[in-house]
Amino acid sequence: MRGKTSTGEQQLPEGLISEMASLSSKAVSEDFLILTEALKSRFGSSLEAVLLYGSCLRAHEIGDGVADFYVVVNNYSNAYPERYLRYFNAWLPPNVFYLEAAKCEKKFRAKYAVVSMADFEQGTQHWFHPYLWARFAQPSRLLYARNEVIRKHLHQALGHAVVKFLKSTLPVLGPAVATAEAIWINGLAQTYAAELRPERAGRARQLVQLNLDDYALLTRNAMPALTGLLEVLADGNYRCLADASQHRQSLWHWRLRRWQGKILSVLRLTKAAFTFNNSINYAAWKIERHTGVRVEVTPMLQRHPVLWGLKVSWRLLRRGVMR
Repeated sequence: MRGKTSTGEQQLPEGLISEMASLSSKAVSEDFLILTEALKSRFGSSLEAVLLYGSCLRAHEIGDGVADFYVVVNNYSNAYPERYLRYFNAWLPPNVFYLEAAKCEKKFRAKYAVVSMADFEQGTQHWFHPYLWARFAQPSRLLYARNEVIRKHLHQALGHAVVKFLKSTLPVLGPAVATAEAIWINGLAQTYAAELRPERAGRARQLVQLNLDDYALLTRNAMPALTGLLEVLADGNYRCLADASQHRQSLWHWRLRRWQGKILSVLRLTKAAFTFNNSINYAAWKIERHTGVRVEVTPMLQRHPVLWGLKVSWRLLRRGVMR
């Protein structure tokens, strides 16, 4: 698997790798590092890297929220003493867990996903579904890497995520002139629709506008890998070069991804009921935070999180709260 990735890595624009390295090394609040140290203690010698992404990163602090981490391990056998967790993670990565850490009587909370280095590299470059490459085409922070070799592998994987994101979403626009902002809004809208996500309408636009300078630089640095799909115009905008056939094929691919995403989301939510402590309360909190819709956590829902969780999810889908 590393051999396949190395071949692809030679084709990545050096400017894109450098830009991802720069973005991922920006400073973060010390609060995030407290949780990082807890993850280092939990995974020991199996730990390759810790990445921070999501809403707390964009807010620059944890506050009363739940930070989002990806924990990259060398292999699942080393990461878990429990055999069932190894099987879960290999069968459908990632496994998702909850973490709390405290300092000076202040408690910090995090949700962390565990994935092997091999799966992370494959998921940011080769997976059909955008689960990994959509997340890591967006700005993230590399808070820990075991050594410089691992750090370079991750910078390349992040670069591949950007290229995969753009190659997969640009054809949806068809032959058109677009700004970097429009390109990323379209892309994030497509990837959000491919998962069961409690997001308000306009969320993609909001996220792009928060980091528009970063997205503009990523687009420009990815250009050498987008020959035949995108060209830069004199005014700094872009011309999308996908023809009618590529446009139709892309729309069909995204229909498939949406169906695939619904199935994968249900499977991952079911799996999380066995790995994520208090997963029902967390899911209800997240839905209310993102949509304003309150989900009542009943005793029955607590006792049977899988069956009743699926029932609640179906109701939210019918109401349009989850897409």
